[in-house]
Amino acid sequence: MEEKKVTWLELFYDLLIVAAIATVTHILIHVEKGYIQSDYLLKFVLIFIPIWWAWVGQTMFTNRYGEDLFHHRIFLILQMFFALIMIASLSVDFDSYYRSFLVGYIGLRALVAIQYLVVQRTEVGTRKKAALFFGKYFWVGIIVSLCSLFFDSWIRYLILYTGIFLDILIPIIGRKRLVMVPTNTAHLFERFGLFTIILFGETLVSTLAVIQPKQGDWNSILFTLVSFVLIISMWWQYFDNLEKKVNKSIKTAGQTIIYGHLFILMSLSMIAASIRLLFMHEVNYYFILFFVFGSALLYFLSTSFVFHQYRYKEQRLKIYHLGLFLGILVGFLILNLIITVPNILIMVELIVFFVIYAKLTTF
Repeated sequence: MEEKKVTWLELFYDLLIVAAIATVTHILIHVEKGYIQSDYLLKFVLIFIPIWWAWVGQTMFTNRYGEDLFHHRIFLILQMFFALIMIASLSVDFDSYYRSFLVGYIGLRALVAIQYLVVQRTEVGTRKKAALFFGKYFWVGIIVSLCSLFFDSWIRYLILYTGIFLDILIPIIGRKRLVMVPTNTAHLFERFGLFTIILFGETLVSTLAVIQPKQGDWNSILFTLVSFVLIISMWWQYFDNLEKKVNKSIKTAGQTIIYGHLFILMSLSMIAASIRLLFMHEVNYYFILFFVFGSALLYFLSTSFVFHQYRYKEQRLKIYHLGLFLGILVGFLILNLIITVPNILIMVELIVFFVIYAKLTTF
């Protein structure tokens, strides 16, 4: 498979999108009467998905057709402009900024569709057919989402996400074409890996900003150290699998990597919010238990799903591994439901789980 490297401009673009995800994560630390209200949880998901999908769209185009050429750079810089509009529109009061957010999202998706139409003019055979297919049919979802401008209240969100759903469905419908033009798996894993490590870094920095450890405040200092160990154990599991256990020569449509990482990235944001909520002691004990362990479970299932297909066959995990990992998580949860434990001990339990998860999946 031809070697393909991530460019500096792609990394710059990733930083902007991670900044958007970091802003969305702040929605999860709005606590009222000891709970994250259901409308905040819903807003987190509804805002997260368009940001993820806008990034995925450009990433997949670059993976198959992108080159470090002048006009490709211009397209990516224009996308960064629309990404900034989208980031500036992110707020808990999402309704007030809906129109500018939509402009940012539609701009990002439209530029990707135009890129496919431009590149198909110079391609031949199956590569040309695939580019033309996406260049034409991505407009269906874009136009449907754009129509949400003419409606108010919940109707516009229904129309927006109908368009996004159709957009996400297009690669699944066109899977036969994608298989004929497989992804560069090494580049795709590198791109998602770099995006994930930036998100890991942002998680650590934003956690420090909330905890703000001060001289002599050993509670904050200890919580900071425990948070760091937790993030490092997750990092170890993810990147050791990525570097040592994954067969990057496999040729696929890449959909397992794409859709699996939606839940990896989302669960990372939820875990980042969990760390802050555990430190602030503002959330109902039973609510935070289910939120924290639910986030860890989502991360475990999504990373297992993504890496399993691409692992070397002799190194794939067995069903009893799944039972062991689930047993540890459920065991800690039941223990904490029976006995009220300090929040920092909940963090230690997560560290134990992720250390075991890292050791058994990477050694």
